[in-house]
Amino acid sequence: MIIAIRGIRQDSQLTGRAAERLEAALASLHVAPISARVTFFDDNGPRGGLGMRCAISVRVPYRPLIRVDHVALTRRLAFDGAFASLERQLERYRQRNRDIKRRPKKYFAAKRLLTAGLEKPATSGRARRRKAG
Repeated sequence: MIIAIRGIRQDSQLTGRAAERLEAALASLHVAPISARVTFFDDNGPRGGLGMRCAISVRVPYRPLIRVDHVALTRRLAFDGAFASLERQLERYRQRNRDIKRRPKKYFAAKRLLTAGLEKPATSGRARRRKAG
């Protein structure tokens, strides 16, 4: 898998942290991702304020592109927010795969339909009286 990190100049700590956390998060997927891209850019330029944006894009085979972004005051906070969003997206992705696998297979469903009307109801040996009313 290729992890491309763009938009960071001379910040090896954030580059290493981003690559490390992405590899750990994407390792648990059922299918290995093709590529991941982390892009940092300043929305406001020299004006300041909340303007550091981090966009994370993950390309997974047979699925649409997973893309999240977050805006914060610093690059690290922007990455942390975007990474939290990515983790939620990946959890939905894993949940979708789990749900597909847990559906009953057609032979199980057919057997259940065929035997559903033939089972004897459980009865107790004691007779019950009806209330008059």
